Amino acid sequence: MTTPMPEFPAGFRWGVSTSAYQIEGAAREDGRGPSIWDTFAHSPGRIVDGSTGDVACDHYHRYAEDVALLADLGVSAYRFSIAWPRVQPTGTGAANPSGLDFYDRLVDALLERDVDPVATLFHWDLPQALEDAGGWLARDTAARFAEYADLVAARLGDRVKLWITLNEPFIHMSLGHGMGVHAPGRLLLFDAFPVAHHQLLGHGLAVSALRARSSSPVAIANNYSPVRVLGDTDADRVAGAAYDALHNRLFTDPLLGLGYPRGQGFDPGVVRDGDLDVIAAPIDVLGVNYYNPTGVRAAEEGSPLPFEIVPLDGYPRTAFDWPVAPDGLRELLVGLRDSYGDRLPPIQVTESGCAYDDVPDVTGRVHDPERIAYLDGHLRAVREAIDAGVDVTGYFVWSLLDNWEWAEGFTKRFGLVHVDYPTQRRTPKSSYAWLRDLIRP
Repeated sequence: MTTPMPEFPAGFRWGVSTSAYQIEGAAREDGRGPSIWDTFAHSPGRIVDGSTGDVACDHYHRYAEDVALLADLGVSAYRFSIAWPRVQPTGTGAANPSGLDFYDRLVDALLERDVDPVATLFHWDLPQALEDAGGWLARDTAARFAEYADLVAARLGDRVKLWITLNEPFIHMSLGHGMGVHAPGRLLLFDAFPVAHHQLLGHGLAVSALRARSSSPVAIANNYSPVRVLGDTDADRVAGAAYDALHNRLFTDPLLGLGYPRGQGFDPGVVRDGDLDVIAAPIDVLGVNYYNPTGVRAAEEGSPLPFEIVPLDGYPRTAFDWPVAPDGLRELLVGLRDSYGDRLPPIQVTESGCAYDDVPDVTGRVHDPERIAYLDGHLRAVREAIDAGVDVTGYFVWSLLDNWEWAEGFTKRFGLVHVDYPTQRRTPKSSYAWLRDLIRP
């Protein structure tokens, strides 16, 4: 018999997450401009199945149906992202009224169903015009981001309950600019450091803009991965430290007033006087996105990187071939507390989820016991971290819907709700019912 799930503290925020380009569709409607993901997805050979996010889950037209799913699920919060090119088609100038009108309608619909709107300002969909001007390699993009934040907060600041400036700046830097497998497709390796700095600078400037327009708390959502050093040589341990600095500390140390990690090959030439003070503007919540730990060992001689990523054995695997390691989340949460102490604000787990090959059975139902097991294990890990004294105040499942999964197109399904893409039919999976029963016993 399964051990009952321990209770969570009163006021614990239960939520689900999505992002604009992955679900909205309506790519050319109501004045929306092109983003780097529109360009990337329409470039041959970039997306596994050749698909695009032009329609995705058609959330732009079906948001009322999706809000009803949220209300039935019983979550207290919905984390969505705002498409920068829908609000500012070229990334500069006045707001596009039709774009803000959509988010107005969405926010009001959420509040009518007692679901807190949690808005992420940047989930990787940079306006293409800004990319043409240098993108996040250009310092000016940080200033443009703050102006965009001001426009959004001026319209929604009285109703959004939590602001998240950036989603996973490490992933956007590493996959989009370091390795070239995400938009905008640059292959810069460690020369992508300016992208890190300008994202963080934009975050700090946006914090100030948001606080001038809204009294709601402000956060950032970082992706974290505990490092497993595979090997027992000094070179292996140095490689593990280098990867930890890149993935985990590069986007946390400066946020919490410690500056950038030293001695890891990051070029500080783009950092100007006063930048680190801007970046360290106090935040109210640290968003933690967790999927899996990372195996690391020393790279072979001549490698352009100081480490090699190695698959971890001994774990169940998702359809993404990621290891399922719930205890890594407990380890991560406790480690953040131990590393940063009083500098660390309250934590909310802003993404945690898994992809499996979910298909309806002959009755049309979608059974996903592996996802239930995943959520059960990860929620128990959060509870263990809380019991260890970590201030964790919320957990958001990735994702509400099956969606367009970046370079994987429609081949990976993360949703609590199955989406039949040709018909856009939504079918709640068994994990949806499991979570609903947990939230609303």
